[in-house]
Amino acid sequence: MTKSVDVVVVGGGLGGLSAAISLAQKGYRVALYEKNKHLGGKLNRLEAEGFGFDLGPSILTMPHIFRKLFEQSSKLMEDYVSIRQLDHEWRSFFMDGTVLDLYNSTEAMLQKNEELSEKDIDEFKDYLDYTKGLYEKTEAGYFGKGLDTMKEVLDHHGYLSALKDFDYFHTMSQGIEKRISNPYLSDMLKYFIKYVGSSADNAPAILNVLPYVQYDFGLWYVDGGMHKLGEGLVRLAEEIGVALHTETEVSEILVDADKNVYGIQLATGETVQADRVVSNMEVIPAYDRLLHVDKAKITKLEEKFEPAASGIVLHLGVDREYPQLAHHNFFFSADSEKNYETVFDKHGLPKDPTIYLVNSNKTDPDQSLPGHENIKILPHIPYIQDVPFTEEDYARLRERVLIKLEHMGLTDLRKHIVFEDQWTPHDIEQHYYSNRGAIYGVVSDRKKNKGFKFPKKSQLFNNLYFAGGSVNPGGGMPMVTLSGQQVSDIIEKEDRDSKR
Repeated sequence: MTKSVDVVVVGGGLGGLSAAISLAQKGYRVALYEKNKHLGGKLNRLEAEGFGFDLGPSILTMPHIFRKLFEQSSKLMEDYVSIRQLDHEWRSFFMDGTVLDLYNSTEAMLQKNEELSEKDIDEFKDYLDYTKGLYEKTEAGYFGKGLDTMKEVLDHHGYLSALKDFDYFHTMSQGIEKRISNPYLSDMLKYFIKYVGSSADNAPAILNVLPYVQYDFGLWYVDGGMHKLGEGLVRLAEEIGVALHTETEVSEILVDADKNVYGIQLATGETVQADRVVSNMEVIPAYDRLLHVDKAKITKLEEKFEPAASGIVLHLGVDREYPQLAHHNFFFSADSEKNYETVFDKHGLPKDPTIYLVNSNKTDPDQSLPGHENIKILPHIPYIQDVPFTEEDYARLRERVLIKLEHMGLTDLRKHIVFEDQWTPHDIEQHYYSNRGAIYGVVSDRKKNKGFKFPKKSQLFNNLYFAGGSVNPGGGMPMVTLSGQQVSDIIEKEDRDSKR
């Protein structure tokens, strides 16, 4: 049996949902197919033994990007999902016992941190001015107009202006070190690169927009867990007529002899014809699994668009409280530069990783049992290598991570674990079909890709588009959502131009 729609969306992550909603709002007939039972992609959920965990993203920034999806249908986001801003954004722990708290104001930063002097805050303000300039340029083209290549950026902004205003010749780390002398504040700011799973020492300086985006738009929590945002978008999609199909795997994207995409085939054998296909599956897995692109071509693409970091993710229910923890916490490596080098240059498992630890019951007590805590632990590690790490390698890393946390103040953590769930890069790859188990799509690397991801319109096939972390504007919840909106704009413009 063959069905027919205007657009098929393959995959129901945030990018796919955003593309489907935006296209439906423009009047297109859209059908979305997702292989898993739940929609929302990495906005996934684990509930067990009285503990609740966000399996994917734990931080919401730039809520206006999500709000736009609701407003385009004359809806209020607040009627679908409840969010709250956290003024105390996160707490950073260092090996020498120093603790640094990040707040949403420079005044609070000075008042709450004995470690920071007036000079440090003045430098921080200067850094924020620098990042504001980067953001304003980025918003004008890359975000606002969906620019997809370095050529498009240079054509839009002008050659000299782009090189100067985007701090083209420096890395993210160099942009920070030039302005911040406090080593703790410097380390903390560099680790904003976690949002895109890359190395601050390799990423272009334009990634310094990340601290500004959080400072300007805030850090938010979704009440009840981050998956509630996905549920709100699913409800909106259903209300405006998107046909949602879960537990329905796409086995092939159909292409004619002239490389024109004309639909999909499902694992059941059924075909769905469409004028266009939007893949929320990452570019390289889609080319490999669904389009059977030559392996040599895929290898060549991956040299430029290398996968971003993966992680070993521990979800722990513990039968005690750790009052020193905030909602969001970072336990820093004693040598951040070596940690970046190990993970991103040598592709090894770190001996002393920087660890992201989420303790959402600090904000939302319903996420754990009384007197207990839900602790999510994520150190970045390499994506799956040609010779993969073994289960024993991951087990040894788990032990190193827990011992490090105990040494840095989480006394007897291992003794208090009453529930544990673990995800490795192989679990991430299997569940989401992400490239080599990467969490954040394509790595941001100044030398390899200048921080650009794949273009949203396929360069190998006609009528094929992509949304998600492997295409511009990149990884992270707001960016993948924005990519879906930008894809709908591209398709609408093409149709409008074709009628002239």
